[in-house]
Amino acid sequence: MFKRSYFGTDGIRGQANRHPMTAEVALRVGLAAGKLFLRDPDRRHLVVIGKDTRLSGYMIEPALVAGFASVGMDVRLFGPLPTPALAMMTRSMRADLGVMITASHNSYTDNGIKLFGPDGCKLSDARESDIEALMTEGLQEGLAEPTALGRVQRIDDAQARYVEIAKATFPRQMTLSGLRVVIDCANGAAYKVAPTALYELGAEVIPVGVGPNGLNINAECGSTHPQAMAKAVREYRADIGIALDGDADRVVICDERGVVVDGDQIMAIVAGAWADAGRLTGGGVVATVMSNLGFERFLKARGLTLERTAVGDRYVMERMRQGGFNLGGEPSGHVILSDFSTTGDGLIAALQVLSVLVAKGKPMSALARQFEPAPQLMENVRIPAGREPLKAASVQSAIAAGEKRLNGAGRVLVRRSGTEPLIRVMAEGDDERLVADVVREIAGAVREAAAAA
Repeated sequence: MFKRSYFGTDGIRGQANRHPMTAEVALRVGLAAGKLFLRDPDRRHLVVIGKDTRLSGYMIEPALVAGFASVGMDVRLFGPLPTPALAMMTRSMRADLGVMITASHNSYTDNGIKLFGPDGCKLSDARESDIEALMTEGLQEGLAEPTALGRVQRIDDAQARYVEIAKATFPRQMTLSGLRVVIDCANGAAYKVAPTALYELGAEVIPVGVGPNGLNINAECGSTHPQAMAKAVREYRADIGIALDGDADRVVICDERGVVVDGDQIMAIVAGAWADAGRLTGGGVVATVMSNLGFERFLKARGLTLERTAVGDRYVMERMRQGGFNLGGEPSGHVILSDFSTTGDGLIAALQVLSVLVAKGKPMSALARQFEPAPQLMENVRIPAGREPLKAASVQSAIAAGEKRLNGAGRVLVRRSGTEPLIRVMAEGDDERLVADVVREIAGAVREAAAAA
């Protein structure tokens, strides 16, 4: 079996200008992906590229362009654009491939490369492995003839296209007039499109995190730092706060008091409304192993199911497609509404919540807590490179002991992060003290095993 060296759970990601997030690797990605998607010798092939606002995007983008153009693929550059918008443009422009340059919610020191197929969905593990295999080839392999080089063009209206698409997902008969909305764009890819869409739908918009300088993406703002959103909501007496991450594929919300609402509660709001309207398909919702037990109980009480997948919104999307579901996501705020989008879309998810808020005519605080979350605790254990503590007998024993102590009234989940050198230890159940004990014991065992390896 081919061992992957570059791709994790969400594309390639790492510290900018350090392996694997270097200009050389980006060039190899362009060469390899270009070769893989050049399927028809009788027509031109197209790749579209978007990015967030990181300084290092100016290093990664031209390297990718050079790789694609050198094997004969035409390139269209969008500039700063949310990841879900890039996915939409890939499909609507009939591109063979879409590329998003982003490290999502990470700090500006990181960057990444996400790849989308012509259907607008993230590439499968198998496709990513095919690209990795081609990346090992020499840089002179498979180059186009001088007359067949790819042509490169910048597209200026991609943001306007996305704004119109996002607005069209909001019920036509509704307006946001009379609502005061805080929107925190994390100094990231949605810093123009999100405030514009909300304003054009009628809201009084209070923008936060809309002054990117290449170094301040996700810095004390956005969905990973919702305190900025909550503070603005209280200061301006807003009706709701919306916080996106750096590439706007995830969202968290807060009510008019500044109380934060996570992705599970957002999915519960939408699931309940769509089920009542007969719009929810598949008989339930698809979520990951990280979603709260309380959410599962909420759905079960309504005769709906919660189907769990591995962590990563592309795994959620794959299961949604297989089972005919139109709602899925993660507690971190990746919410996939497949009636509208092929990946997590923070703005469109927020618009669905706003439509429920308008329809109910109640304050956000009356809608925000759809279910009582089961106590859940997660501890991240940083591990040295090359260590595999999860294989240690002591760790496996600690996990088994924790599951036994929960006695069927909770869950234990221990996994390696796909984007950082961390082991994530999570437990949940109805007894908060017991959950904390279980996490502490397992995390301790992982820490000891990592140090001893």
